[in-house]
Amino acid sequence: MSFETIFNQYSWAEVHESILAKTSKDVEYALASPKPDLEDFKALISPAGLPYLEKMAQLSSDITRKRFGKTIQLYIPLYLANMCENKCVYCGFSAENKIKRKILSIDEIMAEVKVIKAMGYDHILLVTGEAPHRSGMDYFREVFKALRPHFAQISLEVQPLDTHEYADLIALGLHAVYVYQETYNRDNYLLYHKGGKKQDFLWRLETPDRLGLAKVHKIGLGILAGLEDWRTDSFFCALHLNYLEKTYWRTKYSLSFPRLRPHQGLFEPQNPMNDKQLLQLICAYRLFNNEVEISISTRESAVYRDNIMKLGITTMSAGSKTEPGGYVVSNKELEQFAISDERSPAEVQQMIKTQGFEVVWKDWEGFN
Repeated sequence: MSFETIFNQYSWAEVHESILAKTSKDVEYALASPKPDLEDFKALISPAGLPYLEKMAQLSSDITRKRFGKTIQLYIPLYLANMCENKCVYCGFSAENKIKRKILSIDEIMAEVKVIKAMGYDHILLVTGEAPHRSGMDYFREVFKALRPHFAQISLEVQPLDTHEYADLIALGLHAVYVYQETYNRDNYLLYHKGGKKQDFLWRLETPDRLGLAKVHKIGLGILAGLEDWRTDSFFCALHLNYLEKTYWRTKYSLSFPRLRPHQGLFEPQNPMNDKQLLQLICAYRLFNNEVEISISTRESAVYRDNIMKLGITTMSAGSKTEPGGYVVSNKELEQFAISDERSPAEVQQMIKTQGFEVVWKDWEGFN
């Protein structure tokens, strides 16, 4: 069995209506529950839940401190290539966009690493567009062998791979993989994915199953807020997380909530999520799942990240560049999207310390 079996038992429209039908009584019941279930999660993310945001935030903060302590882990992405064979209407890397394309050589990667290490990082998130004919397994193997002596953990956000390919990279030091469904609305999925392998909804949907079978240490899930109704998409993401934790219980999990940012192309989000709604979602996930890691990236503004840091977040990016080679020489023509929080890792670290928290530069457990 894979997640598809569970997924097919639900209707997008019925879930959507069920969320909108939740009442204040449902929200209060969810807030009082020692272990909220999926129906409680619907109530917490519903319009009826928004007036309870202050209570949700307090509970979320308390739960996070009990489980994770007063720590925030910092991470940074290293973009290896911006070439992509997909045609995603929301992404600056889309094959349809007329941008400069680049794939880093090993020498160029090591120059980036020198800058990143000087910032204090001891783990790295590798990112590419989805172009397996140029940045595929042979390239990944070469990159991992070059990077493993320099980082305690290596994470990956690239095209979905086969189970045996993930297993090969795990043997080379792969720690975590982040793969976002973007939207779980199967009926509308092709509206956003006009060409390329990413058009295959089920191949992407079952990627976390392949990761679980390969026994990866951590799997990252998420949606792209702004494509479809964020509440309905978030329910399906919670359903996915629930299934994975029960099926691959040795694996750790994380969640991200990227909101659409300016990029090359003309796509405008039709279902935007505002700041209060994003906080509502973060708190709802924390109440629903005490163990999951929750990340907030430099897509969000410095002020917003500072204000919500204590309310359920465990992981933040800092100093990010979204173009290959950007740490040595910034080139906006190559970037995937524009970031919002442009502070250095040192500045973010100081903010975190000012709020009484400790910065973690890597996971406690390493490979070396």
